[in-house]
Amino acid sequence: MDQSEDQILADELAALGAVSGGSGRLVRVVAKLMRKDVHEIDLLVPLPFDDAVERVFGVLGRAGRAVETAPGDSGEDETIRVVAGGGAGGLNPVVVTARVLKADEASSEVWLRAAAKEGLIRQRAGEKTAVRLAAQLSRATGANNAGE
Repeated sequence: MDQSEDQILADELAALGAVSGGSGRLVRVVAKLMRKDVHEIDLLVPLPFDDAVERVFGVLGRAGRAVETAPGDSGEDETIRVVAGGGAGGLNPVVVTARVLKADEASSEVWLRAAAKEGLIRQRAGEKTAVRLAAQLSRATGANNAGE
């Protein structure tokens, strides 16, 4: 992944600030100083690798706008990163990164990470987004949580 979560979040918040008439540059600086809410979930998905990649792309694609994708060197791992809306009214940008790894012929592992900047009022947008997307993946595939 070329861009850091912090840079993507700062850029997204700056764009929101500019739309509302604020200074995008000032918002970008402040965003870099804000704390980050991060949540990670590991899933074991009972799907072959290609099917698991397709499913993860579908769920994340509906959740937000893709900002980066990166196939692995071995052809047995794939990473996608999207920016989704979280928090109150879905206005807080959340960077969601999913990495799909081939476990065996019939199953795949999915590492899901969601990160959002937190203001004075803690919304836990990263955590809530990760849990929501993991639930969507689990419902569709019968996945098991391998750990949080």
